[in-house]
Amino acid sequence: MHMSLLRRTLGAGVLSATLLAPSLAVAQSAILEGERFHPEVGTQGMVATSHFLASQVAHDVLADGGNAVDAAVTAGFALAVTQPRSGNIGGGGFMLISDEDSGEVVAIDYRETAPAAATETMFQDEDGNAVAEWSRFTHRAAGVPGTVAGLSLALEKYGTLSLAEALAPAIRLAEDGFVVPQRFVDGVAEAGERLTKWDATKSMFYKEDGSPYAVGETFRQPDLAATLKRIAEQGAREFYEGETAELIAAEMERHDGLITREDLAGYQPVIREPSHGTYRGYDVYAMSPPSSGGAHIVQILNILEAYDIGEMGFGAADTMHLMAEAMKRAYADRAEYLGDTDFVDVPLDGITSKAYADELRSQIAIDRATPSDEISAGDPTPYESNETTHFSIADGDGLAVSNTYTINFSYGSGIAVEGAGFLLNNEMDDFSAKPGVPNAYGLIGGEANKIEPGKRMLSSMTPTIVKRDGENFLITGSPGGSRIITTTLQVLMNVIDHGMNIQSAVSAPRLHHQWLPDELRVEAGFSPDTLSLLEARGHTISQQSAMGAAQSIVIEDGQFYGGADPRRSTSSAMGL
Repeated sequence: MHMSLLRRTLGAGVLSATLLAPSLAVAQSAILEGERFHPEVGTQGMVATSHFLASQVAHDVLADGGNAVDAAVTAGFALAVTQPRSGNIGGGGFMLISDEDSGEVVAIDYRETAPAAATETMFQDEDGNAVAEWSRFTHRAAGVPGTVAGLSLALEKYGTLSLAEALAPAIRLAEDGFVVPQRFVDGVAEAGERLTKWDATKSMFYKEDGSPYAVGETFRQPDLAATLKRIAEQGAREFYEGETAELIAAEMERHDGLITREDLAGYQPVIREPSHGTYRGYDVYAMSPPSSGGAHIVQILNILEAYDIGEMGFGAADTMHLMAEAMKRAYADRAEYLGDTDFVDVPLDGITSKAYADELRSQIAIDRATPSDEISAGDPTPYESNETTHFSIADGDGLAVSNTYTINFSYGSGIAVEGAGFLLNNEMDDFSAKPGVPNAYGLIGGEANKIEPGKRMLSSMTPTIVKRDGENFLITGSPGGSRIITTTLQVLMNVIDHGMNIQSAVSAPRLHHQWLPDELRVEAGFSPDTLSLLEARGHTISQQSAMGAAQSIVIEDGQFYGGADPRRSTSSAMGL
């Protein structure tokens, strides 16, 4: 029997806000004291987003009789206003929708695409060297945005609200403004050099006298409000064929960008079949390519399923070692095989095969870390058959939504579209500027992810829905670049293997290994003794800042439990 998640305790390394317990002994004492982290509880639905204002408007939609997709689209547009650094109509992403009534789980791919004028070597200099600045901080760094089309498609096919109704809260927040929190002030200060480089960006994020906004002041976005109003009145195609499209194209023409009116008019989101696997009796659905997340979460879980992770314990050296070894092998395969399946043949069935996982597991030694230079991409083909934002929403009628979208870097390229009030993404950096050269997150790419016109760049975004006996059980996902996959993986393992409630699961310290560079990245909070044991096995430990922000929901026994990640100070879960 599955013990009630409210009664499970965090096994080790617990969090207090974002401060993590320093030792295993301290964490174990939490078991005696009772559960430290309490999820938000609801009986008719749950909303978990990275900003309390977005959570509130989504909650209101559910309370007024809207479904989870209505609430998700409303939250998605609200986040584009309240968190312009990450959730933005100038970017793209992925949405998973699970409907218990039909048993269907669908994936909506609204990832950005390369403009028609894009070329394989566009970010290489005359000597063939990749130039990072070009793929990150120029107008050519932008892919054709997909957010407006993707959210609109989800609403049209699975929602009950009109687009104008879903946009109304975002328009109000943009027009009337919202009170600036500390995170907003800190973000603008950290990105100040980029945000003041372009006049349109500077006028968006700074006051008329050039000074930044202070905590408690009201931040208004009149240009963005006007853009959202046009979309509400004319429909999603306004963004791609109307005045907004003209503003984007004009911005490109002024600064040697590539996106044209034709690129915008030709953009379409795609409904895909999600990646699917099983783990200890649970069905795991996650995003399919051009996201690498779903395939590799299933792959890593397949490798780990043969080990008694729960018995080993959270934060134990054996557990962390095996997770790192499985992660390395998945990321090696990611570099070799993953890309947009509309352009390349990705051996998905092989990568997610349990038989292939058996082969990879046979390479893992319990007492020794395999150096990354001894690991290369495997051969899954014999097993073949013919600053990012995540939010999770579930309603009382069996509909669940997991959505992750982004403009890539915090503040994207730093370039705002003049007169339109939103930032452009720099997602072109997620292509392989040159095969074998790492991108901004240190991820190696290969031929499968080379730049081609109209192609969607590879992503790590991993919106995930776990079902048990046909019913929605866990809705999760995270921002975090290359750490998205491993963050989402650990929330899932914390719930299923370690019996944590959802708030503990998202609060617990995290680890990450992506094959190259060959280092095991950890957050503060793991036992120093454990880290010493891992170093003795050959792992290079790198303790770094917090990873991800996994806004998550668990549904059990008719109750909804929401976990807002404390790594984002504005995170909020609200139950009905």
